[in-house]
Amino acid sequence: MDFKTEFKPITVQPQLIEGKSFEMITEELGDHPFTEEQYPVVQRIIHASADFELGRSILFHPDSIRAGVSAIKKGRNVICDVQMVQVGITKQRIEKHGGSINVYISDPDVMEEAKQLDTTRAIISMRKAIKENEGGIYAIGNAPTALLELIRLVKEGIAKPDLIIGLPVGFVSAAESKEELAKLDVPFITNVGRKGGSTITVAALNALSLIAEQV
Repeated sequence: MDFKTEFKPITVQPQLIEGKSFEMITEELGDHPFTEEQYPVVQRIIHASADFELGRSILFHPDSIRAGVSAIKKGRNVICDVQMVQVGITKQRIEKHGGSINVYISDPDVMEEAKQLDTTRAIISMRKAIKENEGGIYAIGNAPTALLELIRLVKEGIAKPDLIIGLPVGFVSAAESKEELAKLDVPFITNVGRKGGSTITVAALNALSLIAEQV
């Protein structure tokens, strides 16, 4: 079989591919409940996942976009639950305003404390993060326990994040952690159900940093 004559891509230019993809997403998604400022985040989440069910399940606190863009432009740090989220973020758009992208889950002190307390590194990493960062955007795409701990710290008045992007994936506590996040009176972006993940969280954060470039 001659694969060279079997398939011809519409285009090999990345910008044109992305533009065509966004057109297809808008057409296929159809009517939706998202505001004009929220839609670019949903669009990039669908673009990253090719999952319209996931896209339709996204929930926004009314102040989430404004809070996220403001935090980026003020140079607030981004705190990730795992390295996979950290490496996917377009760091130049964060660092140009003075912010950094931090993850603590593999720090030796976090690992040691988690072992001593017989708990998860994700939980201890959130406790360390709030001590080392004023406000900030928390991007959680992998560990429901990190999100649940952050929610506890917010409820106790210890943590005061500018925005929580809580999109962990999984079967144990993932959906439940997002349900709890949606009850907070703190800016958040989350979704309903088990779906989510690091790439989805990255897509949401990168969408916000693009919006920050435009305003």
